[in-house]
Amino acid sequence: MKFNIPTLIFSLLVLTTFASCYQQERNCTDFKTGKFISETEIEGKKYTSTFERNDSIQVETYEGKIDTFKVRWTNDCEYVIQNINPKNREEKKAVQMKILTTKDNTYTFEYSFVGDSKKQRGTVTKTN
Repeated sequence: MKFNIPTLIFSLLVLTTFASCYQQERNCTDFKTGKFISETEIEGKKYTSTFERNDSIQVETYEGKIDTFKVRWTNDCEYVIQNINPKNREEKKAVQMKILTTKDNTYTFEYSFVGDSKKQRGTVTKTN
């Protein structure tokens, strides 16, 4: 197989230019504190909760139940939450959160239990 070097170089430059122009917005620090609404879908069912977060504590309300979580930021776009007062083994597990994209007052995130490869996705909207 014979390569045309100038064509190959041009193709690589064009590909690199298009790839570098498409950057997902990630202004993660805008979402470290505030009041939020979270939506996620699991097996076709939509789950909605509200929460308020400062840099290290998150208080979440889901179906009338209030939980408080420690928040540990591992970088600007990733953090781990852990229930402060777990009531069972499942609630003791830490959850890894990763902000994938941000736009205006909303971000898309991916989450899983720490050490678990199965990931879920959702969206969060900042309300204040």
